[in-house]
Amino acid sequence: MKLYISADIEGISGVIHSEHTARDGKEHEKARMYMTQEINACIEGALEVGASEIVVNDSHGTMRNVLLEQLNPNADLISGSPKKYAMVEGLNEKFDAAIFVGYHTRMGTNGILNHTFHGRVIQTIRVNGNEYGEFGLNAALAGYYGVPVVMASGCDLLSREAAALIPSIETAVVKHTINRTAAQNVSIQRSHETIKLKTIEGIKNTNKINPFIIDGPFEVEISFIHSGQADAAEILPVVKRNNFTSITFDAETIPDVYRYIRSLIMMVGSVV
Repeated sequence: MKLYISADIEGISGVIHSEHTARDGKEHEKARMYMTQEINACIEGALEVGASEIVVNDSHGTMRNVLLEQLNPNADLISGSPKKYAMVEGLNEKFDAAIFVGYHTRMGTNGILNHTFHGRVIQTIRVNGNEYGEFGLNAALAGYYGVPVVMASGCDLLSREAAALIPSIETAVVKHTINRTAAQNVSIQRSHETIKLKTIEGIKNTNKINPFIIDGPFEVEISFIHSGQADAAEILPVVKRNNFTSITFDAETIPDVYRYIRSLIMMVGSVV
């Protein structure tokens, strides 16, 4: 059984502020440790039910957060950026299942540290009229390869967002949202126990969980935070301008959708 783990940091128990998530944040080193420990809890559960190969992709910010020296030695680690497929780099049809650890809700909803890929750039991303966050878009790329996302961990609202797209998914709730930067956190020990248990249940139910698939062709609409970002995005020939802050583009496959989104974010990220 070959397992892919995409790990973010905002959905980790105890992570509730930019001081945890920013590279120069006062609490970042502690958050990195929390993140690595929750990934290890997932790995332990996967090994217990027969995972023979595990690949972890560091999916937050610079993608240099997971502490390799503390990571379970049975897993390989993909780290660094930029990566063509960012949060799902290395995922392909050879994997039997995927798990998303430490995920958060999309921009424009409630949930701890909610955003979609880049909180100072993206307001919304819609594919064929439906709005998706990081969970949905990453799950769709997994689905393109026929890989089901069998478990996700994060706050209680991330659990709802995931289940709305994949009703049979297992979710590990490690904190309960109070507001965007406040939460009732599950203890470290209990969060690890929950992640391990839900990982085991998710993997056992792999054959009952369908891959998340968005049918094409695709029309993608991106709404930016301000008009200057849409100005920059409009330079790309495939882009059409909708209004002051939003653009659209068409694509034939989900990998193309994903790469255009990532390219546009990198193009406009420096426009303030």
